[in-house]
Amino acid sequence: MRILLVASAYNSLTQRVHAELSERRHSVAVEVTPHGEDVRRAVRRHDPDLLVAPMLKAVVPPDVWTARTCLIVHPGPVGDRGPSSLDWAVQEGAGEWGVTVLEAVAEMDAGPVWATTNFAVPDVAKSDLYRGEVADAALEAVLLAVDRFASGTYVPRPQDDFTCLPGARTRPPLRQRDRGISWDTDSTDTVLRKLRAADSQPGVRDELLGREWFLHGGHAEDRLRGRPGELLATRTGAICRATADGAVWIPELRARTGPGRPRACKLPATLALAGRLPALPEVPAAPQPPAGARTWQDIRYREEGPVGFLAFSFPGGAMGTDHCRRLLDAYRAACFRPTGVLVLGGGRDFFSNGIHLNVIEAAADPAAESWANINAMDDLVEAVLTTTDRFVVSAIGGNAAAGGVMLALAADEVWCRSGSVLNPHYRLMGLYGSEYWTYTLPRRVGAATAERLTGEAAPLTASAALGMGLVDRILHCGPDDFTDNVTRTAVHLAVLPSVQTRLAAKKAEAEHREATSPLARHREQELARMRSIFDDPAAPYHALRRAFVRKESAATDGGIPDAALAGRADC
Repeated sequence: MRILLVASAYNSLTQRVHAELSERRHSVAVEVTPHGEDVRRAVRRHDPDLLVAPMLKAVVPPDVWTARTCLIVHPGPVGDRGPSSLDWAVQEGAGEWGVTVLEAVAEMDAGPVWATTNFAVPDVAKSDLYRGEVADAALEAVLLAVDRFASGTYVPRPQDDFTCLPGARTRPPLRQRDRGISWDTDSTDTVLRKLRAADSQPGVRDELLGREWFLHGGHAEDRLRGRPGELLATRTGAICRATADGAVWIPELRARTGPGRPRACKLPATLALAGRLPALPEVPAAPQPPAGARTWQDIRYREEGPVGFLAFSFPGGAMGTDHCRRLLDAYRAACFRPTGVLVLGGGRDFFSNGIHLNVIEAAADPAAESWANINAMDDLVEAVLTTTDRFVVSAIGGNAAAGGVMLALAADEVWCRSGSVLNPHYRLMGLYGSEYWTYTLPRRVGAATAERLTGEAAPLTASAALGMGLVDRILHCGPDDFTDNVTRTAVHLAVLPSVQTRLAAKKAEAEHREATSPLARHREQELARMRSIFDDPAAPYHALRRAFVRKESAATDGGIPDAALAGRADC
């Protein structure tokens, strides 16, 4: 069929639906349509058999949905209505939730149901939930709805035919007045729900050190205590703040700006508070926190027999210069451990999206910070690529893009959760790319496919990545089961005799590579291209970066679509 996807942003769910439907041989067009009139123009241009809206904030005009079937993906169970469905679910602590694919009608979210899927809600932030359980359920429901539509015989059911989940109802938008934290009286669990319901957008508006901020991210802390609302400590860019009965870690802040002023950058909390933050103790992260202890740290290491697991989780998958350097230090330390297999990643959400565009945009000299950041990424990738004394596995539980994909490709094997979306390209941000991609990508998929992937700049499903050799193994499981699946698979791998044979071949390959096409040559050539972009104020990268960070429209001469700006914009 000819299917038109209409979306307010080309976010992770839209990308996944696009890729999955295309793999099923449908002809799929995508239009980022912020207004109803844009939907009309898109329909006239593409003349689709079916419209699907994976994430649409605009109202579909009546003349469109009366003439053609338009399926709306609503992140809530049957009977739930309103624009803040997932926010309410997280803030109220729902134990079970769902996704409904319904037909567009005059009343929002009230149309006949084509498919619905329910799921258990884990104790995670909204954006993580959206990219994980919600995306899995949405894809299942969309594929079922599309098949039902294609059959020509299915009649969608009115919502009254369903038994709704308890509490399902029409609810208003979740406003900042509903999200506000009372530090004197709110428990840690209440604060966490409010913070997680606002992640990654819009954040929780709050006052701190004489200024209004939006707080992003929240993690419980069991040990530190203080007067409610008091700042207690810092840790690798995050701040710890006391609640009525405990404390929470807040990794990121965004300053509130006035009308007519550019949107502020979302930054590591201590960087955002630079010049305002009082002297606070920097509480070091434990390499291996006690089992069951609630705290926050973005890098963790553990061992299971002959396998080391180096997990990392950076907000939004963005890796600034400091993130890269700390992860490199942790990687080098892990390489001193007596293990035969080292797993990099393995968490349920983002693996990595490459350099930290917000930190770069906020820097006094964005070109210089871009240069420092890409070199720090290169140092990390080089360390993985040149590890020859153990077998390295990259485990991608969520999504990965740009330099984050290339970081994964530096390992000997790449494992991927079945629901992951990969974007192995840089073009949509106006960059040539580095992280040794000119070596690792062609080595895995061939020169022609590498050129196509970086040129077309299209998202890949895990199955498509496996088929072309970009990844080596797919783990078919839910987001919450990924870490356990990785652990079992890695422990099994470590005892196979073939591992030692592959290590010997790896050393021989490294020696041959350095004699014929040294890694240093790839890095030098890539960085020369990147440096010319960073140092050119007219390069599209600067306008695209600013537009992505500030949520503005990009005006460039580089022929790069505004849809590029939404690649990490979820919820």
